[in-house]
Amino acid sequence: MNQEEFISSGLLELYATGISSVEETRIVEDYLKQFPELREELKEIEISLENYAQANAIRPSSSVKEKVFDRIFPDATVTEEKNKISPVIPINRNPQSNLLFKLMAAASFILLLGSIALNYTYYHKYSNANEQLQIAQQKIDHQEKSNLAMTEDLNVMTNKYAQPVVLNGTPHAPDALAKIFWMKNTGQVYIDPTNLPQVPEGKQYQLWAIVDGKPIDGGMIATEKGIYHIQKMKSFGKVDAFAITLEKEGGSPTPTMDEMIVSAKM
Repeated sequence: MNQEEFISSGLLELYATGISSVEETRIVEDYLKQFPELREELKEIEISLENYAQANAIRPSSSVKEKVFDRIFPDATVTEEKNKISPVIPINRNPQSNLLFKLMAAASFILLLGSIALNYTYYHKYSNANEQLQIAQQKIDHQEKSNLAMTEDLNVMTNKYAQPVVLNGTPHAPDALAKIFWMKNTGQVYIDPTNLPQVPEGKQYQLWAIVDGKPIDGGMIATEKGIYHIQKMKSFGKVDAFAITLEKEGGSPTPTMDEMIVSAKM
């Protein structure tokens, strides 16, 4: 397995807590030799485990302390002496109790480290899964927007009142092409700029409607990142012709005739 798979396996956490098997220990040490950069990951895990242990340390109550010392030192009768662990009471007076206490403490510590390692491993895997879920959700949202745009485009093109008007290229852009969909019942205007050339930086396409021989602003055409969709422009009840010019970004009050890209008469 590669480095990412190895890190996600949880072997480093088991190794850091000292509860990895002989085979698991061998695997970890082989990977540490093969990929020295993994030592930094191991160091971060050890620091995280230490911080977790310190943050979750629980101080026992005085009653628990009394019971523990009563079990370890059954001959002690003075509470103050128990608390001070008086030298009058030898620590090895009851070796079996002392050994039992040490074994219980060691077992509790190992269980705590094992729990920390397990929680850390699951948290690491959960974080990766959550990140992948967010990426997948973003892709779904993008696809849904694309599907919605395609549906809206189709509704415009198949509208029974839509009169298509093809705008052909001018000498400035002979290969350019655009299509207008003018709704005869409402005067609404839609444009498909798919076949217009890529917009230069700082420029933007602007639609013009020629009404009674005068150009009237029909709105700015959005061409974000070169991905064009049919978009609604300004409405016109009567139009003699349409034209598209290349203007400075934000538009112009009058068309720049030298920058006319496409045009068509109605």
